[in-house]
This record gives sequence, C-alpha cells and structure tokens, in this order.
Amino acid sequence: MLKYLCLLLLALLGESLLAFGFTNPIKSRNGSDPFMVYHEGYYYLTSTTWSNIQITRATTIAGLKTASPKVIWTDGTSSRCCNMWAPEIHCYYSAGTSGTFDNQRIHVLKGSSNTIWDSSWSYAGRITIPNRDVWSIDATVLVLGSTRYLVYSSWEGAYQCLYIAQMTSATSVGNAVKISTPTLSWEQVGANVNEGPAAIYHGGRTWIVFSASNCAGTGYKLGRLELTGLNPLSASSWTKYGNPIFTSANGNYEPGHNGFFLSPSSNQIWNVYHASATSPGNCDGSRYTLVQPVSWNSDGTPNLGSPLPLSSNIAEPV
Repeated sequence: MLKYLCLLLLALLGESLLAFGFTNPIKSRNGSDPFMVYHEGYYYLTSTTWSNIQITRATTIAGLKTASPKVIWTDGTSSRCCNMWAPEIHCYYSAGTSGTFDNQRIHVLKGSSNTIWDSSWSYAGRITIPNRDVWSIDATVLVLGSTRYLVYSSWEGAYQCLYIAQMTSATSVGNAVKISTPTLSWEQVGANVNEGPAAIYHGGRTWIVFSASNCAGTGYKLGRLELTGLNPLSASSWTKYGNPIFTSANGNYEPGHNGFFLSPSSNQIWNVYHASATSPGNCDGSRYTLVQPVSWNSDGTPNLGSPLPLSSNIAEPV
C-alpha cells in the first residue's frame, strides 16, 4: 500500500509541477534576439550575447532559467569578430568589425553532429547575396515544401527592409528580392525599420512575423506579412497587415525580435521574444527573454496576445 501511495504522490507532484510550469523571464540578462528549438528531449535557447555565441539547454522551459550556457563560438577574424547578433540554431548569425555596426554581414556555422549539444562548431562561410552584397542581418530560414529561403534585413537608403532569396545550399543563395518596406507609421518610430523575421505556419498558410521601428525608444513591436501569392520571390505575393500584432503590455516594453518553436508533441506553437523592463527601451543587454503560447483567431490567423505579466504562471508546453 505504501508503494502505491508513493507512486500516487509522485504522479500528483508531477502534474502539479507541469501545471505550475514557469514564470518569465527565462533569461534575465543578454536575452535579446532569442531563438529556441525543441529537439530530442531538450529545449535549446540562443540569444545575442554580443561577443560570442552561446546555447543553453534544459528538458523544461523552467530549467532554462538556471541551466549553464555553453559557448559554441568565438572568432578573432577581424571581419567577423564582433557585434555577434541574432544567432539561430540553423546556425546563422550576424557579425561585423570592431568599433562600428556598419559592416554587419550574415555568417554560417556548421555542427559536427546531428545532436546540437554534442556538436563542435566550425566556420562554414559568409552568405554573399549576389545582387546585394551589402549590410545584412537577422537571417532566418523559411521552408516551403522542399525549398528553403533565406529571409533577412538590410538597408536601402533610409529604410531597413526585409528581403528573401532562395537557398542553393546552406551557405549560398540566389538573388534577393525586397518583400517589405517600413512605410506605415508604427514601423517608423525612431527609425524606418523591418527586421528580425520569423516564419510561422498553420492550416496551410504561411506568415513572416517581423520587428518594426527602432529597437531603442518607444516603438519596437511585431508586425506580420502573409504569403498570399504563389511565388515567394515576388513582392506581390506578400501581404502586409495594417496593424501590429504584438505591442508593449503588463510592464514588458518594446517586445520584439521573436522566434517560434514547437512543443514536444508538435501540437503547440510557442513564441519566444525579448522585452525591456523600462520605456524607452535600449538596444543592449538589458533586454530579457520571455516565452508564451500562440493561439489562433477564428479566421485562421495567429494570435500572439500581449506580453504576459512576469508574475504569470505558465504551464510547460505539451
């Protein structure tokens, strides 16, 4: 009888822990530009730490808060030594030269193993855009059928825009096409900016959620494009929604540069993003990482809700 009581107690305790889950933030310092995946029993988190690339892993979201990060890459090469931004576990990241942000480009690391944590990482190359070999950041991968596309941010005059290029390999792409220019008022607070693209798929539809306005100031927020045409390499195939999808709330200011990841069952989509505790916000390591679930509107579009209070108990993904 004691054995069965113990088993029952353990089962109830497990359900209680799952129900409690975690509270945000899951990374309180240098939590900018987060990216997460769930792979083979672990959550993996990266974010901008400025001088290197780190990965943290844990079997639960709550566990990420206390897990020790692992530095997987540093680089002394002058052209890519510094300003390491927005790493994603593909593994793409932005980097440039010391003392300026003007020389940022997209770079690629290669892992030695299919197991993320066990990999040793080597430099695979810089992605050179054939028709626009200029300042480029925030690369992510859009998957449509068997074809992969690189989506990223780059300046054109006074506008920081979103571009797309078809990938021909992990380190090479075709010509890029501009698919979004920050022309709406909520995209122009402090600067004309579209950056940090993140793909989300549901019900046979595809969206790119992006960050709009200057990361410093009071305007940073998320907007979205939807692929409504047949050719993703045509700007006319992308429709921008007229209003932002995610804005400051509950003491979390200037939320942005998000990513999406699947739960262990793959039945839930979750949003990982950064925010600031004060407004105006800054483009620095004071930003922290938050996680919360995505829901869906009756018309099939994603509903990110609002940033939840840091006091909210969020159940672990299932």
